[in-house]
Amino acid sequence: MKVKTTAVVLLGFLTLVGCAKKSETVSSDASVDPPEVNDSQLWEDADLRFQALPTSAPNPENEVTRAKVDLGKKLYFDNQLSEQGTISCNSCHDLANFGVDSLPTSPGDDGGLGGRNSPTVLNAALHGTQFWDGRAKDVEEQAGMPILNSVEMAIPSEEFLVERLSGSEEYQRMFVEAFPDETESLTYLNIQKALAAFERTLLTPSPFDDFLLGNQDALSAEAKTGLQTFIRLGCTACHNGVNVGANSFQKFGLHGNYWEHTGSTEIDEGREQVTQDEADRYFFRVASLRNVEKTAPYFHDGSVETLEEAVRVMVRIQLGMELTDQQVSALAAFLRSLTGEVPAEAQQTAGG
Repeated sequence: MKVKTTAVVLLGFLTLVGCAKKSETVSSDASVDPPEVNDSQLWEDADLRFQALPTSAPNPENEVTRAKVDLGKKLYFDNQLSEQGTISCNSCHDLANFGVDSLPTSPGDDGGLGGRNSPTVLNAALHGTQFWDGRAKDVEEQAGMPILNSVEMAIPSEEFLVERLSGSEEYQRMFVEAFPDETESLTYLNIQKALAAFERTLLTPSPFDDFLLGNQDALSAEAKTGLQTFIRLGCTACHNGVNVGANSFQKFGLHGNYWEHTGSTEIDEGREQVTQDEADRYFFRVASLRNVEKTAPYFHDGSVETLEEAVRVMVRIQLGMELTDQQVSALAAFLRSLTGEVPAEAQQTAGG
């Protein structure tokens, strides 16, 4: 597994270095019919660049237990995690809707809108970093940030929320059961750990995973053509690995300003806001493409509404080329093969 991971990283680096040259080559014959798909060769090419979704997403520093997951689920759907009690984690990351709210940007506790699109929580535990700018290292760290954000859930302090939840005998019992070895079980850190433990169960295996595991009939003929095109165009320079992305940063707009192609109404400087490094201007964490069919609108500001248009925009401003309608359709068919199922237990809870 270590050798394969190293190969994927090296391949991504080499593809990225040659990205501009490759896009020029491909764009010159974009209207030419793609070569016939060889299933065995396509599987080998895909196996080199991607990994099937694992059955779990563990963190050695936060053991995932049944008691902790149950507590995390209760917290996830609890409006008490917002100051005025108007929203929960599920409000912006709706598990009955593939972990999103389908809005460009999400309303917070007082109705004010956030500055960036709320990404799906599904499979997020496997991301290299969290948030569009990567300011959190994992879901444990991420879980505590929106709660205290004045535009989002607006809880005034960690102590405020701990005191609020301490008034519930049920929460007191559940925290003791989830963290039995701790003198003080109901702490803000343990709120984060419980939420993260629940999120670590939100994995969505898809037909593409079946293909990676050896079932060559798991993808339609058009999806296979789309996968071949995806690899041939060099999209895997950024969208690779277990989440088909989400493990690196890239400038949004290698071939032109992104806002001129997306309809963005405000310019977002991206990761530069975190690092204060001008070299990070317009860099964002590469999005995971898992369940992308279901997580519109797209990009950090939710400025593009359809999957097909998002495909066109990405190829245009990241690779500097235009696609035919046939290519767009094939790429979209491949991306739809990344759609999985929300775990039944979480989906049942989300449905009320």
